Amino acid sequence: MTHILIVEDEPRLRQDLGDFLELRGFEVTAAATARDMRAALKDAPPPAIVILDVGLPDGNGFDLAGEIRAGHDCGIIMLTAFGDSADRVRGYDSGADIYLVKHSSLREIEAAIRSLLRRTGTSRGPADDGKDRWVLDTANWTMIAPDGQALRLTATEFAFLHLLCKRQGAVCPRDELVAALARPGGHFDHRHLDAVVSRLRRKFERTTSLPSAIKVVYGIGYTFTAPIAVA
Repeated sequence: MTHILIVEDEPRLRQDLGDFLELRGFEVTAAATARDMRAALKDAPPPAIVILDVGLPDGNGFDLAGEIRAGHDCGIIMLTAFGDSADRVRGYDSGADIYLVKHSSLREIEAAIRSLLRRTGTSRGPADDGKDRWVLDTANWTMIAPDGQALRLTATEFAFLHLLCKRQGAVCPRDELVAALARPGGHFDHRHLDAVVSRLRRKFERTTSLPSAIKVVYGIGYTFTAPIAVA
């Protein structure tokens, strides 16, 4: 399992990013200060990539990137609020491989990690036991396939998949799905539900090389048969 070290003093971002990367199959260590980062770098296994904030309470990320580069063979992704060209140049000069601003989505950060792992010849990230995992991105209304493809969802498609995610492989009854997907003043019945499922299956198969994991249990409802997580 590929190890990622997140060095970020903002608790919410540190938690959200760590949770997301763990759902994607990475091993994650989190540090809020330069001191914690140095301690984490001494532990085994060493990180393949360090995601480094520039503005730490006890250290400057530009200086720390040079320190990491001098003593450790790992990739460095700078994640910072400073986005002008001078700061980006300074980040690369200090040893960063990739420079991202903090409003980047979790999916963009994951894509940067995968790109850097490919460039460095390191393992692609997710553990073998998580290779079939799908992730429902609740912030961006997308379903991320195990092969990394992102499928944009409509409001109804997202609501349907969110209900299946909550069941974690158990069957969600048709009547419950119809009731949840119906809109005030609108008409939504079993025929509309089946149309949503057919559209989603086509979207999955057209966008990815994988078969749809949405399965019908005749006379009862629908289930999602592959491992799935919500981010």
